[in-house]
Amino acid sequence: MCGIVGYLGAQQAMPLLLEGLKRLEYRGYDSAGMAVIGGSGLEIRRSLGKLKELEKVLQESPLVGTMGIGHTRWATHGRPSETNAHPHQVGHIAVVHNGIIENYLELKQALIQEGHSFSSETDTEIVAQLIYKYSSQGADFAQSVRLALKDIRGSFALVVLNAQEPRTLIAARKESPLILGLANGEYFVASDIPAILHHTRQVIFLEDDDLVILKDGEFFLEGPDCQPVTRPVTTITWSPAMAEKAGYKHFMQKEIFEQPRALIDTFRTRIDPDRGDIFLEEFKLPDSELHNLKKITLVACGTSFHAALVGKFLLEDLCRLPVEVDLGSEFRYRNPFVDASTLLIPISQSGETADTLAGLREGKAKGAHALAICNAVGSSIARDSENVFYTHAGPEIGVASTKAFTTQLVALFLIALYLARRLGRQTAAQVREQLSNLLKLPTLVQEVLDYDQELREIGRRYVQAHNFLYLGRGIHYPIALEGALKLKEISYIHAEGYPAGEMKHGPIALIDEYLPVVVLATRGPVFDKMMANVEEVIARRGRVIALSEADNYPVYEKVETLIPVPETPLALSPILLVVPLQLLAYHIADLRGTDVDQPRNLAKSVTVE
Repeated sequence: MCGIVGYLGAQQAMPLLLEGLKRLEYRGYDSAGMAVIGGSGLEIRRSLGKLKELEKVLQESPLVGTMGIGHTRWATHGRPSETNAHPHQVGHIAVVHNGIIENYLELKQALIQEGHSFSSETDTEIVAQLIYKYSSQGADFAQSVRLALKDIRGSFALVVLNAQEPRTLIAARKESPLILGLANGEYFVASDIPAILHHTRQVIFLEDDDLVILKDGEFFLEGPDCQPVTRPVTTITWSPAMAEKAGYKHFMQKEIFEQPRALIDTFRTRIDPDRGDIFLEEFKLPDSELHNLKKITLVACGTSFHAALVGKFLLEDLCRLPVEVDLGSEFRYRNPFVDASTLLIPISQSGETADTLAGLREGKAKGAHALAICNAVGSSIARDSENVFYTHAGPEIGVASTKAFTTQLVALFLIALYLARRLGRQTAAQVREQLSNLLKLPTLVQEVLDYDQELREIGRRYVQAHNFLYLGRGIHYPIALEGALKLKEISYIHAEGYPAGEMKHGPIALIDEYLPVVVLATRGPVFDKMMANVEEVIARRGRVIALSEADNYPVYEKVETLIPVPETPLALSPILLVVPLQLLAYHIADLRGTDVDQPRNLAKSVTVE
């Protein structure tokens, strides 16, 4: 959604805030702004567009002071404009906000009747107006914020400045991510770790209804009842270099090439290939309750939903339990049938996806056991789950998810094997063979990455296409969906993923000599069926791009373009097949000149409904 950063310390705030915003721009880039308190009091600079526009403003009119807040916006309420950019100021109060104030219209109407006037179209200005109102009525700074928070409904991460208290900064959160960074008497607040990683690795993950008051050299943390609370300090193990481009043109490109390392980091401490053991210390469900499980429900959004679809194949095949897959945005609105015999697996890279978090809470309220898969340590979904499988992919800055997806697939593979072993559905020898195959996977992924330049040339052949169709069967159908999603996200080419067997029920009408059709046609139980689909496409003059083994001559001889992939067992093949699709989408987008890391209208972490 939006990116927030705040600073209180002895250094000049403007360059620190600007640096933090650059590392949060993936969360929103419709507009940006900054407020600093210094010798000239409270000053604000804002601009429409990406952060570089704010940089120009700050170069012409810098802000001086050692305390401030910054914001990069993804518009929800109010069109992108300088007027709607954050921070919002009302009198001596300035506010930045991530989230949605659900009752802002009724609050706005009441405030207008009281004589307040508004300068923006945003819901965020409501917060500034309320805090200013209570401050003007005699409440102190902290109490003004508390009273305002009681009035508003919705999700929020807020950071507030008060020109009348120039060495105090207040932050609060509810259902939107916010962290507090501690650095030798200096304090940082931010939406995400990369914003502050160059300055501190000591982080407190604020929880829902937390309010923190920062003053020179000290901080006070309150819970929902305004009583002091303590939260653990977490040491972040990511290095700052992990969040930089490291010579790549785009973060997405870098993250695609990080996948061999990310896969290893996901499984390396969790397996014993010699004994055929998997160690999931995070999963604490006792055997008595594990054996009472009657089904598994996976809940996710976007790319993580495609991972969940792959997980359904893995879990049903290995564990022999029925598996349902739900979109987080639909799950809680259909009164889902889950109970104490259900294992609920929410999947989210950020751990802050609002719809997935709501689905988790709905499932837990009905008695389900929860095992979350996420990448962000200390995130909301991780904290709300009884058990967490961290993927350890490292920070993913590109909006289009790549390494997070493949590490989620590894996590699902290991969870399926682990449950199958504990339930007696797989022997140690069978698990040992599966883990042996997993150990080979990073090398095979690197072989695909070594084909990068050839994939760029393939992308050049199809860069002018207006539509793509992706076809897959069985466990490869979700990869067709993911391949299509990647292309449309970053290149703005319309693309559709489809189960190949359904092609004749509609999509076949789209096929002509201009339509590239990407087919996942590796050897396996449905290979002959896929070849029948290939023949149908060719008969209608479609341009077939096939992913298959290099020596699979029945495919090679038929198609316009072959993308070779190494041979691997079916259960792990989705991980291998998605990598060339990521690269193909990346190169087509780059050749078209789109903004690969920050595609229009999208944000990395969707923390509102």
